[in-house]
Amino acid sequence: MTLKDKLTAQRIYFLLGGLFITSLVVSNLIFQKFFYWYPFDVEIFGSKLFEISVGILPYPITFLITDLISEIYGKKRANDVVVVGIFASIFSVIIIYVADIVPALTTSPIKDDVFSNVFGRTILAVGASMFAYLFAQFVDIRIYHFWKQLTKGKHLWLRNNFSTWLSQFVDTFSVVFLLCSFKVLPWSSFQGLLISGFLFKVIVAACDTPFLYLGVYLFRKRFNLKVNEEIDLL
Repeated sequence: MTLKDKLTAQRIYFLLGGLFITSLVVSNLIFQKFFYWYPFDVEIFGSKLFEISVGILPYPITFLITDLISEIYGKKRANDVVVVGIFASIFSVIIIYVADIVPALTTSPIKDDVFSNVFGRTILAVGASMFAYLFAQFVDIRIYHFWKQLTKGKHLWLRNNFSTWLSQFVDTFSVVFLLCSFKVLPWSSFQGLLISGFLFKVIVAACDTPFLYLGVYLFRKRFNLKVNEEIDLL
């Protein structure tokens, strides 16, 4: 690969990393709003399927990006993006904490109580989700590469879905459990949110498989990569 191609591949890697970090941080900021999507008239433990947090919307994007980075750039580069995402989450929490304790002016359109009500629990949310997410992403990357080595780079759909399903269950269970433990969410909602959140992520993971195929195809065509070949960045 020429130096020009490596620089292009590196810029794309940074772009994917930026999208990953943005999706991760935003999901932690918006988690307190819940919405419903009722494709089926089904109730699970008293909750309709699906009643879920809007914070779940950008989460599948992060797993799609790490799978794409794992496929094209390798395991180490995928792990690097996850670690940077964790530091970005911590930094965002610090900024929110400082903004929360600074008193608002009487003329401020957003008062202290409103700001605290919206962002005050973000610290608990990020603290809970950070550990769960870190573990889930590393599980996802490890399982992804296990299947990649086992299939010798073939059957992309298999490793994409199998790795995401298990890691998403770990992530959903851990986050909901910790938020209920901190009394951010009621325990009565635990089972319903766990099942709804996991099933929603499974559906999204299945839907994002064509996008992963498209991304891998474009990378291989642009950089003349063979099956199972990875880009070694500078």
